[in-house]
Amino acid sequence: MQISVTDAKGQLTELVRRAEAGDEVILTRHGHAAVRLVPIKPATDRNGRRALMEAARAAGAAKAKAGPSAARSQDFLYGDDGMPE
Repeated sequence: MQISVTDAKGQLTELVRRAEAGDEVILTRHGHAAVRLVPIKPATDRNGRRALMEAARAAGAAKAKAGPSAARSQDFLYGDDGMPE
């Protein structure tokens, strides 16, 4: 739905209710879209953030692969005498 800013002044409460219900409400100025009303998503609580972080850690741990030791990853560049080959 699009409505001019001038017309929206008298209907603000109803427009906010429609936006909260999921309708797209766009305010126009001189016939051009200027502002979109969207509901604010509630912030997650501490337990919700913790659960999200644990899920991300578990997903990352499942994808991680053991690779060569970083301490020995460049050994192929050097000979037995420690000089570059």
